Amino acid sequence: MKFRKKPVVVEAVKWTGENLFEIIAFISEKPKLDHNVSSDMWDSYRDIVKRDGLIIRTLEGQHVASIGDWIIKGVQGEFYPCKPDIFEATYESV
Repeated sequence: MKFRKKPVVVEAVKWTGENLFEIIAFISEKPKLDHNVSSDMWDSYRDIVKRDGLIIRTLEGQHVASIGDWIIKGVQGEFYPCKPDIFEATYESV
C-alpha cells in the first residue's frame, strides 16, 4: 500500500545561533534566571548553546538542534528540530 502525507501547516523558526531569545519565545520556555543576570551572562549562555547545540524537549525526549536547524511546532503543540535539507524537502512557505 502507498500513503501520502496529509497537508499540514506548521510554524517554524530557523536557529541561527544569534536568535536565542526568539527561539525561547517561540517554544514558550521561560529560562529560570535571577533578575540580576547581566547581558554578559546571556552572551556567554548563547555562546555555549551555539557551541554545544540547543536542547529541544520533544515528545520523544530531548533532542539537540544545531545552528541552521529549524525548530518546528507540531500539530499537537509539540516542538522538534529538523535538519535544513529535510525541512526544505518537506515544507514550503504559505
